[in-house]
Amino acid sequence: MPKLAASLSWMFQEVELLERFQAAAEAGFRAVEIQAPYSEPAPLLAERACEAGLTVALINTPVALAAVPGKRCDFRRGIETTLEYAKSLDCSQIHCLAGRTDHPDAETTFIDNLRWAADRAAAQDARIMLEPLNTTDNPGYFLTGSAQARRIIEQVDRDNVRMQYDCYHMQIMEGNLTETIRTHLDVIGHVQISGVPGRHEPDAEQEINYPYVLSLIDELGYDGWVGCEYRPRESTLAGFEWARPYGIGRGPRDD
Repeated sequence: MPKLAASLSWMFQEVELLERFQAAAEAGFRAVEIQAPYSEPAPLLAERACEAGLTVALINTPVALAAVPGKRCDFRRGIETTLEYAKSLDCSQIHCLAGRTDHPDAETTFIDNLRWAADRAAAQDARIMLEPLNTTDNPGYFLTGSAQARRIIEQVDRDNVRMQYDCYHMQIMEGNLTETIRTHLDVIGHVQISGVPGRHEPDAEQEINYPYVLSLIDELGYDGWVGCEYRPRESTLAGFEWARPYGIGRGPRDD
């Protein structure tokens, strides 16, 4: 069964960020992602996660500059901030955003920055994640495909660099999710899901067959978290019909 993690930056918007931990736990989640945790002090976020009994599976860097030439100092400051938050939150995965650029030196810049970030992250047993994004929602973004992400991971050549595979983005950019996941599973460290189009619930009212996709990654032996990074159509709790087979939306979890 997939291990679902709630995105606290997208879900449970009915309450403030600090209250979303308990809301996620009461809905049955065992883990959360926080794409933008920096509005609150890290120790306070860690306290709320601990009180709710939740793992923080992933956070993002505060800036999207990893592939942007001439921004090395800003990028490194962002990584240092992220690592401080990750340490406080006992979070082992950091999404390192590439940024928007078409500069000819972008790939070289990206690789150099990722090596530096990976070496820094390794000191606290954390991984650096690369996520290809779609260019419809993110025009000009540098990292846009799974094969490109894999090539860069191989060139970075660090054991703690992995792909963050978002089915929403990759359905828009590539489709053929089954074969793409099979091909790249060995470098995929985190999966995210949401509906296409609209980025709403990954249910039957959109085009991706998520029961099949989630069954596939189970069958292939994927044992990481599956982040629910979507915008609920109505209230968060009202949209959990799709997740009930996975133990979400039934009320407080039974540990």
